[in-house]
Amino acid sequence: MAKLLLNLRNVPDDEADDVRALLDAEKIAYYETKPSLWGITVGGVWIKDDADIDQAKRAMAAYQTQRGARARAEYAAAKQDGTAETFATVLRANPARVVLTFLAIVFVLGLMALPAVLLLR
Repeated sequence: MAKLLLNLRNVPDDEADDVRALLDAEKIAYYETKPSLWGITVGGVWIKDDADIDQAKRAMAAYQTQRGARARAEYAAAKQDGTAETFATVLRANPARVVLTFLAIVFVLGLMALPAVLLLR
């Protein structure tokens, strides 16, 4: 029976391509399901043979460790040369989004506090 190795929700295309290449290099049989038309399911990468699942998980763990180290190094480099995204850069680039997000947070907190306020009266 097939086992899910990677749910493709919020997975960038380059990472999905890397995983496919990794499975091909390891000669692990897999198939991929596509997202549904209405976005209910997002698809995934499935390992066909149960005997290959342990090897696939080990390879995936090694890949994720390597990808994490690379992402941290890229972020550190961007932070050092001043190109990393910060709150100030987001505020300057899109002040309306920041203000609307802040107002939405205040609104939700107000809705959450409303029952307590009404009970205290």
